[in-house]
Amino acid sequence: MKISWRAVVGRRMRRHHLAGDPAGSAADAVRAMCGAHAQVLSAGEVSVALRVGGATRELVQQADGVVKTLGPRGTVHLLPLDDLPMWTGALSALPPGPPRPERMRMTPEQTADVIAAIGDALAHDDLTVDELTDEVVRRTGAWAGDPVIEAFQGNWPRWRQVIPAAANAGLLCYGPNRGRKTTYSNPHRFKPFEPLPGEKAFTELLYNYLYSYGPATPQQFARWLNTTPTFVKPYFADLPHVELEGQQVWHAPGDDDFPDDPVRGVRLLPYFDAYGVGSFPRELLFPGKAFTRALARGQAGNYPLLLVDGIVAGVWHQKKSGRKLHVTVEALTSLNRTRLRQLDAEVDRLAAILDCTPTLTLGEVAVGPHA
Repeated sequence: MKISWRAVVGRRMRRHHLAGDPAGSAADAVRAMCGAHAQVLSAGEVSVALRVGGATRELVQQADGVVKTLGPRGTVHLLPLDDLPMWTGALSALPPGPPRPERMRMTPEQTADVIAAIGDALAHDDLTVDELTDEVVRRTGAWAGDPVIEAFQGNWPRWRQVIPAAANAGLLCYGPNRGRKTTYSNPHRFKPFEPLPGEKAFTELLYNYLYSYGPATPQQFARWLNTTPTFVKPYFADLPHVELEGQQVWHAPGDDDFPDDPVRGVRLLPYFDAYGVGSFPRELLFPGKAFTRALARGQAGNYPLLLVDGIVAGVWHQKKSGRKLHVTVEALTSLNRTRLRQLDAEVDRLAAILDCTPTLTLGEVAVGPHA
């Protein structure tokens, strides 16, 4: 069976709540994205708010059922609290990365002790990293505090290399900031849960990814997770597949509806929005000039995206000055009157999310990535 790229784009846009009906809640929006990238938290909150009718950043910040923790690629994400059994089981099942330098290494027993100590220390209180260091060292031993991890300013204590494993085990997430300081919490304080068995959890995660971003190849799924195609390929073995632009791609069982209805309209997506980061093939989503202008050596997320009919057609930049929001949009294609009106509406929506008064300039975005 052959499917069109237009059908794939339409399906993804609708499932991401970027076309058609908005999401009913922040948790629904985050689930639809298979996690909202929140390394830049403000951008992650905008990503979610754009998908929920009438939402603002403040609403997202106060939303129930969403937790900030480590997700795919070991990066900070907003995830649905109810989905943590799947996420923790699946991420814990990933093969380990390369071994640490010998001076940093911990035995399996030491790693398990640190993970347990983290969970215990965060069971009742949110702690800064320095406070958590004191608690982990007190519970395990002085070796956990050895400053062996090279960092930007001094060295970090040995135990900090276990933070991702503790998050994957479901014993660590992010708590509310204390001033400018990050705090950590234990997600069991919000809702107790047990991670799903690895194979079951990973299969469920794959189906969720394919629902949001499929059809896709094992290589694309592996890239999204930052793991190896060799590890994920067995999970694709019995999945149905179709042909997209001459390439074989897979979808979840029973999810074979690809209506050839195009999506129309203009959307503005912030840094690291999940739609751009998780969608492949890159050369189709970022066609022509967009491949070099809106990507950084093939990596998505470094530039906010202008979408026209679900396809990347430019970049944009925002600058806040008090209650004013200055938006510059660099379009790589001509925008007719209808699309210009839609762009105006998108800028207004962005300003409402940020509680600002907007102005729009069409022209070159002179700043680089992450600006």
